[in-house]
Amino acid sequence: MKRLLKPLPLIALVLAPVPAMLPMAAAQAQEAEKPKPVYPPIQKTEMQTPAFDLALRADTQTLAHLSPKGNAAFDFVPAGREAERAADGYVHIGDIHIRLKTAGSDWQDFSSAHARKQIAALTGGKGVLAAADITASMGAGIPLRVERRWVNEDGVLALRFTLVNTSSAPVEIGGLGMPMVFDNIILDRDLDSAHAQASFVDPYIGRDAGYLQVTRLNGEGPALLVLPEKGTPLEAYRPIAEARAARDGDIFTDKSPRTQVSEGFYDWTVASKGFAEKEWAKAGQQWNEPTSITLAPGESRTIGLRFVTAPSIRAIEDTLVAQKRPVAVGIPGYVVPTDQTASLFLKTPSKVAKIESFPEGSLTATSEKSGGGWARYQIKANGWGQARLTVTYADGQKQTVSYYITKPLEQVMADIGHFTTTDQWFEGKDDPFHRSPAILSYDREDNKILTQDGRVWVSGMSDEGGAGSWVAAMMKQLDNPNPEEVAKLERLVNETVLGTLQVKDGPQAGAVKKSIFYYDPVEFPNYYDPKINWKNWTAWSKKDAGDLGRSYNYPHVAIGHWVLYRLARDNAGLVKQHDWKFYLDWAYRTTVAMMRDAPYYAEFGQMEGDVFVDILKDLKREGMTAEATEMEGLMKKRADHWRSMKYPFGSEMAWDSTGQPEVYAWMRYFGFQPQADETREVILGYDPTIPSWGYNGNARRYWDFLYGGKVSRIERQIHHYGSALNAVPLFDAYRQNPTDLHLLRVAYGGMMGGVTNIDQKGFGSAAFHSWPDMMKWDAITGDYGMGFYGHAITAASYMVNDPQFGWIGFGGDLTTKGSTVNLVPKDGARRRLFVAPAGLWITLEAGRIQSADYDSKTGKVVLTLDPASATDPAARLLFQTTTAGGRTYATDTGTADRDGYAIPLTAAATTVTLTPR
Repeated sequence: MKRLLKPLPLIALVLAPVPAMLPMAAAQAQEAEKPKPVYPPIQKTEMQTPAFDLALRADTQTLAHLSPKGNAAFDFVPAGREAERAADGYVHIGDIHIRLKTAGSDWQDFSSAHARKQIAALTGGKGVLAAADITASMGAGIPLRVERRWVNEDGVLALRFTLVNTSSAPVEIGGLGMPMVFDNIILDRDLDSAHAQASFVDPYIGRDAGYLQVTRLNGEGPALLVLPEKGTPLEAYRPIAEARAARDGDIFTDKSPRTQVSEGFYDWTVASKGFAEKEWAKAGQQWNEPTSITLAPGESRTIGLRFVTAPSIRAIEDTLVAQKRPVAVGIPGYVVPTDQTASLFLKTPSKVAKIESFPEGSLTATSEKSGGGWARYQIKANGWGQARLTVTYADGQKQTVSYYITKPLEQVMADIGHFTTTDQWFEGKDDPFHRSPAILSYDREDNKILTQDGRVWVSGMSDEGGAGSWVAAMMKQLDNPNPEEVAKLERLVNETVLGTLQVKDGPQAGAVKKSIFYYDPVEFPNYYDPKINWKNWTAWSKKDAGDLGRSYNYPHVAIGHWVLYRLARDNAGLVKQHDWKFYLDWAYRTTVAMMRDAPYYAEFGQMEGDVFVDILKDLKREGMTAEATEMEGLMKKRADHWRSMKYPFGSEMAWDSTGQPEVYAWMRYFGFQPQADETREVILGYDPTIPSWGYNGNARRYWDFLYGGKVSRIERQIHHYGSALNAVPLFDAYRQNPTDLHLLRVAYGGMMGGVTNIDQKGFGSAAFHSWPDMMKWDAITGDYGMGFYGHAITAASYMVNDPQFGWIGFGGDLTTKGSTVNLVPKDGARRRLFVAPAGLWITLEAGRIQSADYDSKTGKVVLTLDPASATDPAARLLFQTTTAGGRTYATDTGTADRDGYAIPLTAAATTVTLTPR
């Protein structure tokens, strides 16, 4: 989420959050202007392996430099900050955290980084690059000897720790973590240098099959993989606390600040029972069952990690196979509605011994025929919420795959539509801010509408944290309209948005305010809750709330008008206050107003900015030539500006995953394919495919709990709105190149991640708290609606014939019989279908697809459409071939209508045949 009070020079945007955002950001900006301290140089020992050029610090033997072989300009670790991070209290790769206890004692913590002492070098052996007894650096009283070795084993770099119980009693190790310190620090970097030099880390918290993938912001290879050696499961991924914010006595900390320009560092956590019993005791379900390790007197245990490179992000799974790691691929992903059947493919060096479900019975895995070295399992889901499969292999290794179970998507859509328009419906004629009628933010813990919040936008229907809920309610209607809900939303737009939130008349008509709600104790002396802190910068004054210059607010309002246009144009009797042209005209006016009244931030891509492309296309289809010409000219200027930049993804934040989808959309629209391709690859740099519902397709975001969450902290967010929004361009990119299954897998993970936020009643949470002390959905709606936009706009089914996996379906159940492939769509819209072998993209703007048959020999597609309904007496069909050189198709029914075909529906199902020419 983004909010500034006034435009700032671009350099301020790329260096740090600006003073108007948070006090810490103001302090950070001031620090950036101070002379930099001069640190003494660090003595290092340079080394090489076949894959890496690396260096270890001479005094601590921790990792100081790690570059792909021959690429000294790039470093996976923050080598450029090594000198400033040399003091005690800064963690590095090569450090270790241990929590242990003996019988009758409490947990005790020991850290090699907290107060360093002289380590004792050990004699090396075959392949050993460096070895040391680091016990002295662990802290007084540790009942273990701790040895560390850096090894070049057959060309692979490895880090190993050997723990020996030197006491006369058993020692239980309930916390065992190795800090993973990679260069995710964006401070003092502009966008070009950040994309060239910085990396992000994504974990697969899958026990013995777990790994980390370290990918560059530019999406280019090589990618770094951190793999476990025997006995080193990735059981948890524990954030290393920021030292300045740590609890008393906490020594598992790092002095590097965790801010918007640095996500912070994490421990590869091998054992976590000691944390589960203390800091995590009130958390939700962990990714894995917490365990501990017990060492008898004199007993030892060796843990280790291996560092390898994959030539590209797409080659990560092939690299895992080559390294003899268990690999899991979920199709269509790891979010499974109870009425759908998913598939899990496993390729492993050891045979599957058993598969278990937790909770018991929540997931059923049934073996199916497979080939190419892959074992295939049919996955059926029962219940709701988090679940996991534990795969035990014949060699004793265990792999966990995390799933999320939802209701059938048709019911999920109904739930969020009902909740937003009932529980969140606010109608108070005496509201002094004229928010009635409205859909306001909601607190699920207290089960109440948030009419007041110290972050005024949260209660002000604007910005992301306040507009989220009503945007979600509106987008639900696009493909799943409900007459009662549409009637309420038409009132909301015409009575509250248009004229209160949005300027209706005069030279600034169409402009959008930052918030309807504001803080003015003089004007409203008895209104504000005294338990809320109103002294923060977030308590905007009336003047600040009324500012028109924040472009990010405009797409939300444009969506409201555009959806009502579509409903009025393509459905019967739903929209009653105005005709379709009124709403399309206001969508156009809102777009023009953004460029006129908020030009500074309009230079950046906007969240949900794809809607502007749809508005422009609809203006052209409707023959509104003057409006279309003006809008296209305005957008062409933005696109030309972006085209001139290497990484045109600037934001009011130092780095962001918000602007890329709209940048991509306009690059595609204006035919700037090289720039669209560059944008696609950058998205893949922060949007992974991983065997976990939480991280699969989870576009990186880690600061928006500050602006739209109830628990306000810097924390990696699971399925914040970036996930579904970044799915939009990846789906389009896949339809251009249907052989690139990686694109579809990431996109589908993000799109389906966008419904995990919705609870069983229909409440939509801002995001999931991934840190293990919470593992819960945030309790307020916040900015969730932007993510639901991404889900709603991309909901579709895909028929794919993959060389590795054969025929697979995304979004519906797929079966084959001879040359006929049948798919029954069960996605949240049932209006969009892509037949990948034909490159055929089919969309309905009215009506629904009941089933589809594809003849793989002739290319013919037969659609069966639902019978007519009161609001859908006719279907509106559009189709196109998206791949270069693809065949064109013709339909056997319907009349031409705005680039598509109008097809009358009857009381029975209607069949439409699309035949290749």
